Amino acid sequence: MRQKSWSARLRQKPRVRGSGETIGTIAFYGPDNRHASKVAVGIQPEGATEVTVLEKWYEDKLDVRIDPGIGKEVGAFLQKHGVRRVAVAEGIIGCPHEEAVDYPEGGECPLCPFWQGKDRFEHAVPE
Repeated sequence: MRQKSWSARLRQKPRVRGSGETIGTIAFYGPDNRHASKVAVGIQPEGATEVTVLEKWYEDKLDVRIDPGIGKEVGAFLQKHGVRRVAVAEGIIGCPHEEAVDYPEGGECPLCPFWQGKDRFEHAVPE
């Protein structure tokens, strides 16, 4: 039997936001829709309309969704910010490289041909 990843266990927690709660958002990125090499975790404090704190973790060899070290760091980050609810993106939602940082704004990442010309949400593969 396959062991559940730390991200799958987080997805099982209630995702409905109650009043006065800080929410964490988790999104996975990779060179294709099967290997997550980056996880971005945002913090949206109570009363805020947007994420105010964002942290990213990278791993080239092991999928970030099953890396126990990254799982512990993400958990500690969420706890540090008082997160009680999380919203986890289903599957991998795009390239790990950043527009206007790693490649020109408005262009497509030359390092991730899988995502070129694709709708990232249509090609996400759930865990």
